[in-house]
Amino acid sequence: MIRHLVVSSRPLSWINTAYPFALAYLLLARPVDPLVLVVGTLYFLVPYNLAMYGINDVFDYESDLRNPRKGGVEGAVLAPALHRPTLVAAAVTNVPFLVVLVLLGGWASWIVLAISVFAVIAYSAPVLRFKERPVLDSITSATHFVSPAVYGLALAGAAPRASTVLVLVAFFCWGMASHAFGAVQDIPADREAGIGSVATVLGARATVVGSAVLYLAAGVLAGLSGWPVALAGLLAIPYLVMVLPFVGITDATAEQANRGWRRFLAINYGAGFGVTVLAIVASAVAAS
Repeated sequence: MIRHLVVSSRPLSWINTAYPFALAYLLLARPVDPLVLVVGTLYFLVPYNLAMYGINDVFDYESDLRNPRKGGVEGAVLAPALHRPTLVAAAVTNVPFLVVLVLLGGWASWIVLAISVFAVIAYSAPVLRFKERPVLDSITSATHFVSPAVYGLALAGAAPRASTVLVLVAFFCWGMASHAFGAVQDIPADREAGIGSVATVLGARATVVGSAVLYLAAGVLAGLSGWPVALAGLLAIPYLVMVLPFVGITDATAEQANRGWRRFLAINYGAGFGVTVLAIVASAVAAS
């Protein structure tokens, strides 16, 4: 059971939500509250991802059965007997953290946290199922990753500057681009299961082109954020290099995009290192 829950929570992606929160809070909070930093980082590291991906694996079971990339690091195929325990585990691990975070924050952070948790549930849960509403699916997915950073900003109590807003919007474009490109490889499985997505509606080629445009927009927006943070715009280049070879892909060959998606998982770690270096440099410049 524990092994299935860990696989379902996508360990390779834990850092993608915990890091934005921790970085935003560390850079903007004065002074830094160790309790807030630790509790927030731990929440967005594991429980948040278990809820986000666990709920998805439960309600995407039919399409996951048809998806050859499921059953490993890219997502679990949860047997029906594990569905209820997974939802219970998500609730049990999330609620205590949420209670503490509410007590540690104020009204601004409560709003951001509520939006973040709502997006996690709404993406996959029945009736809402934002993942089946083209474009809204990519917007919701981007919210999953950007909202932890905005939450860190809200907890820090710092007024957002223009440069911060530009970086967050760039990050949002990155999130939409990444979701859209990731959806391309699932076109055959999603169509067979009757699941709609931005990729099944637009088609593989148009979705890849849209993803490339969004990555480019992310780079340009970050580049306008002022020195030295503007250097983050260069981090869009590896993602463009990853996605551009697939601009000629068709719906029939959509599963080939998985080669690019596997590179995406590796690129994220390199980009995270680049962001860390830039954050250190920016802090040193601000302190001088």
